[in-house]
Amino acid sequence: MDPRQDSALDHPIWAALTGEQSSMALAYGDARRYDDELSPLAALREPTPKAFEDLTHLVPVEGFVGLFTLADVTIPEGWELARDGWLDQMIFEGERPSLTTSPFLLTEADVPEMLTLTAATEPGPFRNRTIDFGRYFGIRSEDGRLISLTGERIRVGEFTEVSAVCTDPEFRGQGHAATLISSAVAHILDDGRIPMLHVLPENQAARGLYEKLGFRRRQTLRLTVVTRTA
Repeated sequence: MDPRQDSALDHPIWAALTGEQSSMALAYGDARRYDDELSPLAALREPTPKAFEDLTHLVPVEGFVGLFTLADVTIPEGWELARDGWLDQMIFEGERPSLTTSPFLLTEADVPEMLTLTAATEPGPFRNRTIDFGRYFGIRSEDGRLISLTGERIRVGEFTEVSAVCTDPEFRGQGHAATLISSAVAHILDDGRIPMLHVLPENQAARGLYEKLGFRRRQTLRLTVVTRTA
């Protein structure tokens, strides 16, 4: 089957949390979410009032989660829209990168620095246990600082998502992101899987880099962040 036709990618978080990453899922009825220390991402079987009611069992009052859907979501009473927008979903269609350098594999000992870097660069939510999703690769400066990282997050069927791509502003423009993405892509391909990722359409610099590295847009998804108010 053409990977572009895999309908699980239209509902990637639900597919992940009811499939390969079900062991990471907190579940209640028609709602699923990752543990908050992993990620604030959640999913509904369908965005119905009942599913949102089920989601209240997984999200505390004033807590928030992010949903990926194909269309706008109607927010029911008891929830408040915190943010929404579009995401381009891209899948890798290039050749396996030839790696000229080998970024180092990050470990739990590196988590404090990873949290500092992602807080400063905001590549998307990164939590204390986000590293548990898979391999994360990093680059350090000559003085030992962690200046760039990327890794793996959602796993859906034959796909593994490349995520948390970020570089300290002081060191941008030096090819670090391309090096790390290429390393992640090579490892995912060596696993016999297909790399994919999500990017904001307005982030033209990032999207241009991903296209240069072999990613192509498959679908546009709706990102909806909701806060539980009651």
